[in-house]
Amino acid sequence: MAEPTLNPADGSPSAPSAPAPPTRRTLWVEVCCVLALSLGASAVAATISFVGALTAPAALSEQTASLVTSAADAERPWLDLSWQLYRLLFAFAPVALVLYLLHRSGESARTIGFDLRRPGFDLGWGVLLAAGIGLGGLVVYLVSVQLGVNRPIAPSTLHGHWWQHAVLVLQAVKNGVLEEVVVVGYLLLRLERLGWSPVRAAAASAVLRAFYHLYQGVGMFVGNLVMGLVFCWFHRRFGRVMPLVVAHALIDVVAFVGSVYLIGRLDWLPGA
Repeated sequence: MAEPTLNPADGSPSAPSAPAPPTRRTLWVEVCCVLALSLGASAVAATISFVGALTAPAALSEQTASLVTSAADAERPWLDLSWQLYRLLFAFAPVALVLYLLHRSGESARTIGFDLRRPGFDLGWGVLLAAGIGLGGLVVYLVSVQLGVNRPIAPSTLHGHWWQHAVLVLQAVKNGVLEEVVVVGYLLLRLERLGWSPVRAAAASAVLRAFYHLYQGVGMFVGNLVMGLVFCWFHRRFGRVMPLVVAHALIDVVAFVGSVYLIGRLDWLPGA
């Protein structure tokens, strides 16, 4: 927001002037920078990883995609925890950047519905979305692994230290905040400012989401494409990103923490 200036006539503070709207060029540069520092870069990395998996000697169904991995050997849990906290902390940097850019252009987190004004609405819809998307995603995952077009996923390969569950929950919350604030709330708002239609903007957001999950395989590419379209529709309908954050975090908490207890114990659930 603009700061108050001094009146040249008597030196008294004058009312702050409204910030000038950013030009189209500025908006495009801003969007490209945000994505290059966050999930756009992840989409490129996921594509390279998928190409590498396709050209590997082993079939996709014989490989494993690990999500939350250890950063040190089991004998040094303090070092592993330090790396986990480092990754978590700096993963929120793109979110902080997005909120700053919104504030600078005269908007705020409230503009995209990233606030605590409606906790009941956000929690209720978040649980419903998590149930629907989570169950559908599980079916897509199981079928795609059986068809050989998806890697089995190991949500957590941590060593089982006392802090494991806390880190997994924080990772899930980080994923929900980062992805939904950047790829839904921020990106849809900026594409709208650039004159894109709601359908075109939603398609771009969903395709981006699908691509940064491509390292897992074709099945999760399709599953996340559908998830992205549903989430964009919801945000367009209600103007709030918080239910999407709640839904995404719940899905990942169940996947990450559940994997610790279920993979290897349920024959129908693939994984490492």
